[in-house]
Amino acid sequence: MESTFRITELGEAGAAERLNAAAEPDVRRMLAAALDVPRWIEHMIGHLPYEDDDELRRAVFAAAAPLTADEIDRALDVHPRIGERPEGDDDHARSARAEQAGLDMSATDVRRRLRDGNIAYERRFDRVFLVRAAGRSIADIVDMLERRLGNEPDVEERVVERELREIAAVRLAKVL
Repeated sequence: MESTFRITELGEAGAAERLNAAAEPDVRRMLAAALDVPRWIEHMIGHLPYEDDDELRRAVFAAAAPLTADEIDRALDVHPRIGERPEGDDDHARSARAEQAGLDMSATDVRRRLRDGNIAYERRFDRVFLVRAAGRSIADIVDMLERRLGNEPDVEERVVERELREIAAVRLAKVL
């Protein structure tokens, strides 16, 4: 169930220092762009200042844990289907486009498996399939989608929460 994703640093060194120095409205905006869950944002703000990048990275994964089903649903509202170009020009749409930009969707078989898998996933779990696309190939994502279809709902909810936190870490690294 646990991902092997690890961030050794959030972007360039000094991410914690930059976050600590930002004005509160900017901190809120950056955190909301990473993971738009108010309780998570408040937890992150409530633990400012962060001693170093390592502490900030740990906080991204531990803040407000576990996320509730309603918080996960709220966060998923801004995530498009994997493989579909996100519309709009807000922080979430721009981030999703950037994260999916490296996915090679040219293989017909992969596109079909992804389309069919997305439909099956939404029928089974009543939510969009969420995965951190950054750093993964489309083949890896499709394989993961097909495997996760076999998860029990409670297990899948924890996997989705972990993926949300990985996406938050990637997005926070980009804004910092």
